[in-house]
Amino acid sequence: MLDRTQPDENQSAGDIASDGVSEHVVEDKPQRGFRPLNWLKRAGQFFFALSFSSLTRRIVSLNLAGLVALVASILYLSQFRAGLIDARAQSLLVQAEIIAGAIAASATVQTNAITIDPDRLLDLKPGETYGGPDEYSPLDFPINPERVAPVLRTLISPTKTRARIYDPNGSLLLDSRNLENVLRLDLPPPAEKPGFVERGMVAVRTWLNRGDLPLYRELGPENGNGYAEVGDALQGQKRSMVRVNARGEVIVSVAVPVLRSRAIHGALMLSTQGDDIDQMVTAERLAILKVGGVAAAVMIMLSLLLASTIAGPVRRLADSAESVRRRIKARIEIPDFTRRRDEIGHLSGALRDMTSALYSRIEAIEMFAADVAHELKNPLTSLRSAVETLPLARNENSRARLLEVIEHDVKRLDRLISDISDASRLDAELQRQDAVPVDLRRLLTTLVSVANETKLGHDVAVETRFEGRSPTDAFAVTGHDSRLGQVVSNLLSNAQSFSEAGSKVRLTCRRARGEIEIVVDDDGPGIRDDALERIFERFYTDRPHQGFGQNSGLGLSISKQIVDAHGGRIWAENRAGPPDDEGVPTVAGARFVVRLPAL
Repeated sequence: MLDRTQPDENQSAGDIASDGVSEHVVEDKPQRGFRPLNWLKRAGQFFFALSFSSLTRRIVSLNLAGLVALVASILYLSQFRAGLIDARAQSLLVQAEIIAGAIAASATVQTNAITIDPDRLLDLKPGETYGGPDEYSPLDFPINPERVAPVLRTLISPTKTRARIYDPNGSLLLDSRNLENVLRLDLPPPAEKPGFVERGMVAVRTWLNRGDLPLYRELGPENGNGYAEVGDALQGQKRSMVRVNARGEVIVSVAVPVLRSRAIHGALMLSTQGDDIDQMVTAERLAILKVGGVAAAVMIMLSLLLASTIAGPVRRLADSAESVRRRIKARIEIPDFTRRRDEIGHLSGALRDMTSALYSRIEAIEMFAADVAHELKNPLTSLRSAVETLPLARNENSRARLLEVIEHDVKRLDRLISDISDASRLDAELQRQDAVPVDLRRLLTTLVSVANETKLGHDVAVETRFEGRSPTDAFAVTGHDSRLGQVVSNLLSNAQSFSEAGSKVRLTCRRARGEIEIVVDDDGPGIRDDALERIFERFYTDRPHQGFGQNSGLGLSISKQIVDAHGGRIWAENRAGPPDDEGVPTVAGARFVVRLPAL
């Protein structure tokens, strides 16, 4: 039942908290000088505390994993190594052609202690021979190692490469490693069996360098054709090869034919030392690792900074939420990060709104409990007085009046308890039940029919009108039909109770800008201006024409609670009537307006 009765005045006391200010006397101490160890210790403690968060560790780990993958791919797929090998192969090829030309120019042939100079062969006239019939043909001279060795020594020494000369049959004639007092190489001292670390480094280097390259093997002096490039050079073709030795070192070799007067007299093979290219590649990789180390340090700092802007606020929000759980009766302020305008700011705002709603709900429950206690105390006090006075009644009239008071208070208690129970379980029912489409035309028609048949003790009829685009226009909303029906029933009953007998209550349903508007008008005395908002408060009633305690004052409060839960609005206003003799507008009656979102 919707009531407008003035409740008893309540007084509420608040706790006043005062903050005390205490002064501390701090003795001046001499300032200590800057200590790097203390600064490093504090920085380490800060980073350790910061890295305690699993979120921080994940951010740093993932960022470092990406950097490590990038550096590893650069080391493995470095174009510098491929370009260096190509450049080295071209350089060796040009160098081999120069040396092969010099070898061919300095070659001589010896027969029977007679030295035949190949340059003189070009000066012979047609039909003229050089030497006797038993001597070598002038175009079939072999390479003389004694004449070639000095030339090879001079040309090979500055290049730090290995040179091998093969005869036309593929046999080794000369190897720069075997030239005494010609080429001196600083060989490492004999080492013991490589240890675990060295074997690991060799394995890593082999994995990085090998790829699809063939393995380099030393062949015997009679097996020069076993080198593919030497075999091609003996056929008159230049060729280069790239291999990897057993220690994972890259070996680049080239072979060119030794030509004299378009005749192939042998092959020259040049190859790099085992660590020649690898030293340059290693230096390049070390430079990449240095850059990667600097990038890793910068990435760690940036990751820690990023983590501090994420993990730190999240930890503070979690601690505040935990404080709210432990100290539910004391208001805890959630940190405000809404200025960030990101997910953390959105989370902070959501937690602040949730906490504010939680505290508001707790305060509303506490206020509701206080109001219930106060409202129950009044009839109980009256009932106790009547019961205590009943034995002292001197006549039947006094006893009848006391019994009437007792009956009135019992009914009032029953009404209060029923309305309080309905109000207390309203939120839970609205949360448990699923909202469904509700046809207001059918619902309002049924409620008006019931109100006209029962009239609830009032001889006041109810008229209904639907203002739609067509007579069959449906007025549908999403909600709970039973609770929406309770709102309309409360409004109709309230309007009938304030209307005079024989008058009418008008109910209108129309569309208003995407909403469904329900208007209930009566011809009663209206509502005082200062009570237009207060009538929706709990236990507030304003019914001077009725006796005290006839209504609980929860009807309009429950109606507002239901409408708010459906996302709508409800308010009260007075209908203006014709002006009086002095030109002041009169009140024609009260009007209650409910607006709900249309479906």
